[in-house]
Amino acid sequence: MIGDPVHPVPLRPPRITVVGVDYADPAAESLRRALDAEMARRYADRLADPRVHSPAMRVEAATVVYTAIAVTGDGLPVGHLVLRPAAEGDLELKRMYVIPPYRGKGVAGALLRTAEEEARRRGARRIVLQTGDRQPDAVRLYEREGYTPIPILPGYETLWFSRCFAKALR
Repeated sequence: MIGDPVHPVPLRPPRITVVGVDYADPAAESLRRALDAEMARRYADRLADPRVHSPAMRVEAATVVYTAIAVTGDGLPVGHLVLRPAAEGDLELKRMYVIPPYRGKGVAGALLRTAEEEARRRGARRIVLQTGDRQPDAVRLYEREGYTPIPILPGYETLWFSRCFAKALR
């Protein structure tokens, strides 16, 4: 028995490693499919309206400068992110996702730190990103990690429910 309500035994957080992979990596593709399915459920009513579609939502492999996945110590892929160029020397964080059983365990923070390190290495002045109003967990994460709200990024204007953020890289 792990513990009882009076004397719980804390579970250790999983050992997570974030590794750069090719955009076409099978684990990365699988995680993106899982993200797409979740977003389709969260925003089904809005995505049914053709006026809210934006080409900025699509990620073309040719525009990706960095792809990473988070894996557990036993090799299970549990998280994903992509960086692509944005305006004025920025990099845009796209397709960040953590599978539900690993949320709240530090995976998203590890992915963000890796994205920031990679963006600095590439000389980006800041990271920008777009999320939605039905992702309050993501909004809390970005705010906690020092990302500040900005106006809706170019290309996302038709997605009136967007929440955009930026973080300066020093």
